[in-house]
Amino acid sequence: MIAITGPALSARGPARTVGERPEGPEGSDGALKDGGLRSVGAALDVLECFALEEQLGVSDVARRLGVAKSTAHRLLSALCARGLTEKDPATRQYRLGLHLVELGQIAHSRVELRRTAFPMLEELREVSGCTVHLSIADGVDVLQIERLESIRAIPLMARVRRRWPVHATSSGKVIAAFDPRLAAARKAAGFPACTERTIRSAEEFDRALAQVRRTGFATNLGEAKDGAASVAAPVLDRSGGSRAAISLVGPAAEIARDLGRQAQLVTIAARKVAQCLGA
Repeated sequence: MIAITGPALSARGPARTVGERPEGPEGSDGALKDGGLRSVGAALDVLECFALEEQLGVSDVARRLGVAKSTAHRLLSALCARGLTEKDPATRQYRLGLHLVELGQIAHSRVELRRTAFPMLEELREVSGCTVHLSIADGVDVLQIERLESIRAIPLMARVRRRWPVHATSSGKVIAAFDPRLAAARKAAGFPACTERTIRSAEEFDRALAQVRRTGFATNLGEAKDGAASVAAPVLDRSGGSRAAISLVGPAAEIARDLGRQAQLVTIAARKVAQCLGA
């Protein structure tokens, strides 16, 4: 885990404990009127612009948000002042800042599910030789809250995002198979295509979920990313609902060649995590 100390924090200005409210009018209880809340929302929208792009210019952010360049510049400057974004001196473009990394790592370390599952995830990576993901549902997507990469899979996983539509991944399908509300929400939201193999209709989605309930695991063969495949099993709670999924990810040919063994390994790991969580 990256430790951020010294100059990386002091570059933002006077030292401040994480979570401490700033002094002055902006920190007062009456500051967040309607306009202030809109400004907070706009600042969060700016951060979302960097979800898929490493660096962006002021014009890029303004175009994505549909605002004037002066507004985008003002928002970016405010975020830079708090260390949430920073300006690359070489490119003169903006990127996410180190304080955002710090806050993200704090939140990451406090997720009980991740802490409990981590030893089993490491064991699974060692035994399988594949990259391992721990994922949860978020809205109509699936979010990977832990990724343990295998050395041989690093080129495959380079710059791969951690949020995907539920229908496009094995983790998403295996969670939705045991969560009717999630499945219904995904169907209502539609089925955007990530590759030519991605599920495109409610009928296909229902068939895939029925298959998951029969076998206890889900597969993804090039449905999210060309050339990549995965197999996932659910972490079930006491009621039989899914609270998370564990998946193995690797080159499509490799996963398909040894699918039975990979499915068995990931299912055993998911059951161990469920037991440790008290299911």
